[in-house]
Amino acid sequence: MKTAERLKKIPPYLFMELRKKINKAKADGIDVISLAIGDPVEATPDSIIDELCVTARDPLNHRYPTDEEKGMLAFRREVAKWYEARYDVTLNPENEILGLIGSKEGCHHFILARVNPGDTVLMTDPGYPAYRASILIGEGVPYNVPILPQNNYLPVFADIPTDVAKKVTAMFLNYPNNPTGACANMYFLNELVEFARTYDIAVCYDNPYSEIVFAGQERISFLMAKGAKDVGIELNSLSKPFNMCGWRLGMACGNPDLIAAISKVKENTDSGIFNPIQSAGIKALQKEEPFIKKMITIYGKRRELVLKTLKKIGINFNPPKGTFYLWVPVPKGMTSLEFTNRLFDKTAVVVAAGTAYGQYGEGFIRISLTVPDKRLKEAMDRIEKEFKQ
Repeated sequence: MKTAERLKKIPPYLFMELRKKINKAKADGIDVISLAIGDPVEATPDSIIDELCVTARDPLNHRYPTDEEKGMLAFRREVAKWYEARYDVTLNPENEILGLIGSKEGCHHFILARVNPGDTVLMTDPGYPAYRASILIGEGVPYNVPILPQNNYLPVFADIPTDVAKKVTAMFLNYPNNPTGACANMYFLNELVEFARTYDIAVCYDNPYSEIVFAGQERISFLMAKGAKDVGIELNSLSKPFNMCGWRLGMACGNPDLIAAISKVKENTDSGIFNPIQSAGIKALQKEEPFIKKMITIYGKRRELVLKTLKKIGINFNPPKGTFYLWVPVPKGMTSLEFTNRLFDKTAVVVAAGTAYGQYGEGFIRISLTVPDKRLKEAMDRIEKEFKQ
């Protein structure tokens, strides 16, 4: 049975390949510790789970979700309140907010809503691999914009050739950044808005790590920039701040025309988000800010452990202050893949090679802090034993 040609353009999804590798090793009896996938292990707060349980027992919620593709108005109103409180951003829940089955869905539907076959779409290199897949499935043409350490992992818009910029329809950006952990600032966001306005580019600012920032780094939304809603949308998610990755609940906020277009894609793709999950999301946004602070403290301690261990083996660097990842330079004389393979072969510790995120990821690996403390300590002990100078 032949399948669509577009699928042949899409490389294997990084995390699916990693899971296969891990499962095979485990089947061979190897005690594998994976630091490759960003999936929080601490439980979702009880208040959120309790709200799900109560509302799931109401037969009215067993029908198609309220407002179907848009998301419950009560949820959208709570998102608006959250953005006002956290970022001083005003949003109209009627036409500037859309409920999503996770922000990843929003990336895909953004492309289908904005990009025509053959249109150029900007994405960063290194960058989240799902952006490229969405662009290719939408029959757009990805154009890689390097983000380099010397530029604090921010794109330099002046380096994008004018003839390319004139062909661009849309762009993906993601700060705090996966995989580098880099954070944006307001100066950059204002530059971004001006660049997008100049070339009529629709911005999809993917911001699921907005709350995962460490001391000295301000929480920032793209929508804080003047004119941001004129040129784009921001995606956000409850996955990272509230440990709700598997719940699949997020939101798109911003330009009403783009929100309406994405909503049209959704209404012809799915039937909305299960009402009890949205009710649980309302509870999260209302009550669980202390949980975010608790998780940042946990990630901060793990981060210090990893940095301390890496320093012992000769890897000393000043990491950016966002996300629960560390973007780590590999030892001199080794490629990303060589270091990744040695870690796996000698210590049974799995990390993500930087080249999985693009050609400019060469020379780096990504380590996730979303593992139990004891397992992270065990992984660091193994690495120190293998590589200590």
